[in-house]
Amino acid sequence: MMQTTTTSRDAIFGAIRSALERGPLPDARRAELDGRLPRHTRPAQDEDLCERFIHKFESRAGSVQRIASRADIPAAVEAYRASMQLPRRAAVGAALKDLVWPADWQVHHGRAGIEELLSITPSLAGIAETGSVMLGASADSPTTHNFVPDDHVVVLEAANIVAYFEDAWALLRRRAEGMPRATNIISGPSRTADVEQTIQLGAHGPRRVHVLIVGP
Repeated sequence: MMQTTTTSRDAIFGAIRSALERGPLPDARRAELDGRLPRHTRPAQDEDLCERFIHKFESRAGSVQRIASRADIPAAVEAYRASMQLPRRAAVGAALKDLVWPADWQVHHGRAGIEELLSITPSLAGIAETGSVMLGASADSPTTHNFVPDDHVVVLEAANIVAYFEDAWALLRRRAEGMPRATNIISGPSRTADVEQTIQLGAHGPRRVHVLIVGP
């Protein structure tokens, strides 16, 4: 589907260029136009990006654990599941299906239904500025994984933690797969204070969001 969308877009732009009797932009001209992108004022940061992400995310009732490698993901998720006394069942993003999950688990890679209590999804980026994770919707990572279960475990590569929002969008535009159909930016569990001005978690999404940061 992504390839079809990209091909259709290229065909449309190609038709426009042809009608205007213009060819593809030379690299120098493209670089010149990219240089015109607005540069917004950004708050100063003097912290390690990973450490800033952690304390920002935890300040919004999220939790974070650092692990050494992808191979450590199943054990870390199992420890989290056991601590929350959840059933041995999870909706897992298909990008993580190569991992070896516990033998007594029920794992599926489809959409998360209303009965789902736990999901594990990959992320596109972490944003240190606000302590947010950027998630992309695709057949391998349905958006229902992000909002339906009470407990959401997000896998974040340490190398994909960037300083600012603008950096995350730049990272997204460089993806070989192209832009995702939808993008969600999440900063901790869902919350509301609509009822008697009392904070309630899980109003419009997970009650708990746990991030596994992979790598140094």
